[in-house]
Amino acid sequence: MFETIEIPVWTVWLAGALALIGLLDRILMPTVRWYFRRRMNKAIKILNERLQLKIQPFKLTKRRVMIDRLAYDPQVIEAIVEHAQTEQIPYPVVEQMAHRYAREIVPSFSATWYFSIAIKIARWLSRSLYRVRLGYVDETALKDVDPDATVVFVMNHRSNMDYILVTYLAASRSALSYAVGEWARVWPLKQLISSLGAYFIRRKSRNQLYRRVLARYVQMATEAGVAQAVFPEGGLSRDGKLKPPKLGLISYMVAGFDPQTSRDICFVPVGLNYDRVLEDRVLLASEKGVRTSGLVKFRAFLLFVGRQMRLRVTGKFYRFGYASVSFGAPISFKEFLKTHGHRKQDAMTKALGKELMTKVGAVIPILPVSLVARVFLTNQKTSLSSEDIVKKCNIVLQRLLANGAYMHIPHKNFEYAVEVGLRMLLLRKIILLNDGKYSVQPDEAELLSYYSNAIAHLG
Repeated sequence: MFETIEIPVWTVWLAGALALIGLLDRILMPTVRWYFRRRMNKAIKILNERLQLKIQPFKLTKRRVMIDRLAYDPQVIEAIVEHAQTEQIPYPVVEQMAHRYAREIVPSFSATWYFSIAIKIARWLSRSLYRVRLGYVDETALKDVDPDATVVFVMNHRSNMDYILVTYLAASRSALSYAVGEWARVWPLKQLISSLGAYFIRRKSRNQLYRRVLARYVQMATEAGVAQAVFPEGGLSRDGKLKPPKLGLISYMVAGFDPQTSRDICFVPVGLNYDRVLEDRVLLASEKGVRTSGLVKFRAFLLFVGRQMRLRVTGKFYRFGYASVSFGAPISFKEFLKTHGHRKQDAMTKALGKELMTKVGAVIPILPVSLVARVFLTNQKTSLSSEDIVKKCNIVLQRLLANGAYMHIPHKNFEYAVEVGLRMLLLRKIILLNDGKYSVQPDEAELLSYYSNAIAHLG
């Protein structure tokens, strides 16, 4: 009983280390967590004083808590029961599926990452690639938005740069929550995008349980006043034209809306346009049914990046022209219901989607390349002098302006704007210059049409 027992030294060290970890976890770590939480709350308070649209508590809730809230929401549980009965699957199995969908959808927003790092990266990247310009903005209407309303930015989808550009330009208003497709669910993009508050969606999923879990998350975020950004077209425009709206996310937002008790939803139309879309040739190829593997796309991306870096090092890099974003007047859903509330849910949602896309199309800014491309598209068989191009561009522009369109004219000099458009098209060999006359490169007519289509809906 009183005999000496020998214990290896490594056991003593291990026990001591475990004891130290336990001591830190019980005494020191709570203090450290309290300290950082206090600093975070103070930072959020300062941010909310500066932002037009405040960061809602819903967005700051711990991800683990939000996953549980979503997975155990009464509507989700009802969906689990129905799915289990319909598909003849045991309830625990379906419950695990719902939890997996909840973990997949719920983001892990970090205000520190968003405002300290992501905004700076977005600003640097946007300005490095484009001459970024804020187009038409209805400031009065935006300032009159009910501060308690949920604001949803509704945008056309031209490029994957849309996320970065709008995040940068909307940084003074709020932290936006995007719905991002499956293309971004790869490491490390998944962790990065999730920390920015974006949530991932399976656009082509027909699984009813998944769709109901997703719908409930969108409804919860909307009811909580989280500022969001959606692309009703569902994907990138492959021919440059505005596509008909896909109303999935919008239908989730307005489902069960009660004008008397629900928080108002204000939809803000946002129009984007570029003098050069990074993915233009890839999009045109996919429009013609040409399929390329992910490896080929990645290789093309690396070659593109390498080429641009080489141009920067040699001092020959030329930014991809102008990128412009316009913000239209918000559409209050409560006001919308006063004229459309008598319709059935599906009909009302379609009417809302149609009006939103009309408003989005109306604020898409005209940029030099789009305007010059439109002139050349109607004069493909003719060689034009620079004077002829300026005159024809002016005629087209005046007609579009009469329809309520907006154009960003660099330096308020229209001739310079036309020169910018010509320079961009010449650099990419979409048009040719011979003996002082410009003509269309026949092999690039589709690309010319792509940029012209960006403003085709304006008249």
